[in-house]
Amino acid sequence: MENYEELLIEILKKIAQESKQTDLSIPVGISNRHIHLSREDVECLFGKGYELTKLKDLSQPGQYACKETVMICGPKGMIENVRILGPERKQTQVEVLKSDCFKLGIKAPLRLSGELQDSGSVTLIGPKGSKMIVNGAIVAKRHIHMPSKDATRFDVIDGENVSIAFDGDRGGVLNEVTVRVDDHAGLECHIDVEEANALGVGSNTTIVIQKN
Repeated sequence: MENYEELLIEILKKIAQESKQTDLSIPVGISNRHIHLSREDVECLFGKGYELTKLKDLSQPGQYACKETVMICGPKGMIENVRILGPERKQTQVEVLKSDCFKLGIKAPLRLSGELQDSGSVTLIGPKGSKMIVNGAIVAKRHIHMPSKDATRFDVIDGENVSIAFDGDRGGVLNEVTVRVDDHAGLECHIDVEEANALGVGSNTTIVIQKN
């Protein structure tokens, strides 16, 4: 009887493992406008020696939302209470929505995170000072984070563009989704809140890859 139970447990474990390996769905993370600050700009906006305060962890390992917010200003308008995300970066990056560009009166190109050359300009205002960011404002290009083991499983490579399909009442397909392979990342597709609203996507939605 004991041998039977042990065998049954092993069979169930194997079935669960095989099921996980054949599951080609990917969870979705929905991003609103936010800011990544450099050390220099943290001190400019909040004061010398200031340390950002972690509010909660995000789904990507090592990433977190901070308690602090700042104001984004452009030639035509401003947006208050924009959340800062940690940890600090070498260069400040301001990620806005497409509709924010009209409100602010700026031109923020569609880019992957870190691609800031010739990007948009905005002014950030904090409680202790302000800073004009000459190159740093972008609209985030939709993308999929995955470690290399998942890239192998999905048969994709870093930098490859794929399409993603959503289920649901407003389901559909989004093209030009860039795969970003990094062994420090967790498997997750990132789209912004405008894209999510258009497709009726929520935090429990999953997507599948369709190769272009």
